[in-house]
Amino acid sequence: MRILIVDDEPLARQRLRGLVEALAGGDGGLQVDGVAEAGDADAAVAALQAEPADLVLLDIQLPGRDGLRLAPALQALPRPPLVVFVTAHGEHALRAFELQALDYLTKPVRRERLQAALQRAAQQLALVRGVQPPVVPEPVLVLSERGRVLRLPVREALVLKAEQKYVTLRTAQQTFVLDDSLSDLERRLGPGFVRVHRNALVAVAAIRELQPHALGDEGDGWAVRVAPLDEWLAVSRRQLAAVRTALQAGAAPG
Repeated sequence: MRILIVDDEPLARQRLRGLVEALAGGDGGLQVDGVAEAGDADAAVAALQAEPADLVLLDIQLPGRDGLRLAPALQALPRPPLVVFVTAHGEHALRAFELQALDYLTKPVRRERLQAALQRAAQQLALVRGVQPPVVPEPVLVLSERGRVLRLPVREALVLKAEQKYVTLRTAQQTFVLDDSLSDLERRLGPGFVRVHRNALVAVAAIRELQPHALGDEGDGWAVRVAPLDEWLAVSRRQLAAVRTALQAGAAPG
């Protein structure tokens, strides 16, 4: 997979390139044949015409033609690349996916989030080329519950809530009482989960709706409905924008 990074800030390009090369260099399990850079839309088109790339990591705020206008032009190239938007602004996610972007990453880009996007790109490229994609091990969450160690497939986790001195994790059939902190679990779970409240994480794939909803003492506010539990969880005002962005992006565990 050949990658082109398009960003008008040299330091941002350098950081993103470092993350890509680190993931390709060992534990990321990704094969990257080369990484090129461009500082604006015209330079990006010229670079792709000279040497096509499989994937473009595209900033939105660019001098001249911005990333949202550049993306359709990339699809008109003889060998159109996959596009992953990388931006400091979360409000363009819906428009980005209307442009058939593969993913939408917000700065500062987390290593786990970038790895998930690159793995999706590699799998899609393999399908297009008729090559069997590499088998990606199912993500497993290693948990500590009252002195015992559990291995739980990440796809089974639905809701995690911090209580006074512990965290409860709910699956469709079970509830676990964990010794781990909610912050540590959030970091380990990655982009497939979103914090809906200071004391609650929810699997994005399990959220069926977000709407104004009054819950108990919360008063007028917002809430998400979680399936298959079919329960409503309060969304704090502080987390509302992040929840909307996660739902629009359709984030999923790597």
